[in-house]
Amino acid sequence: MKPENYLLAQAQNNAWANHRLLQACSALPQAELDAPRVGFFPSLLATLNHILIVDWFYVDALEGGSLGLAAFTDEVPCKTMTDLRREQAAVDQRLVAFCAALDEAALGKAVRLIRGDHDQIERCDRVLLHLFEHQIHHRGQAHGMLSGTAVAPPQLDEFFMAEEAALRRGDLAALGWNEDALWRDWPAPK
Repeated sequence: MKPENYLLAQAQNNAWANHRLLQACSALPQAELDAPRVGFFPSLLATLNHILIVDWFYVDALEGGSLGLAAFTDEVPCKTMTDLRREQAAVDQRLVAFCAALDEAALGKAVRLIRGDHDQIERCDRVLLHLFEHQIHHRGQAHGMLSGTAVAPPQLDEFFMAEEAALRRGDLAALGWNEDALWRDWPAPK
């Protein structure tokens, strides 16, 4: 398996998990989204916005942009789930497209992260691994916060296993994907 295929699968899983989580959160009234919760951030809405902001920062850097710390100017740029879902889907699509275009040589290329007082230079593959881990970490916090509401948190671990295809079919269709296209470069088990 080529490493770039693994990273594309991670980007697709990331978009799928964000779609599922934000769809569930959309069933909450605004007061529940804004309600104080235990976590790194004071509310479910603030946590979900943090995921978005950090995506803007890293995806822009991966694309060679210069957004830098301006991504963090407003800690809650999306005040509603409608806005948050639109913006998260857009940056998720950018990340999937970036990973779809990767080849082995691109994985070792330098990515410049504008940190304010300095530029941090990292390998592309390490930035991607960090970004995926960041997403998982904070989505887990949001998932935990959601469990304290009347809305059941969605399963977020039904993406990779072939036998679970039926469990994700509707969400994949909503994202414009299907199983064949998603896994075309992955060999069948032996």
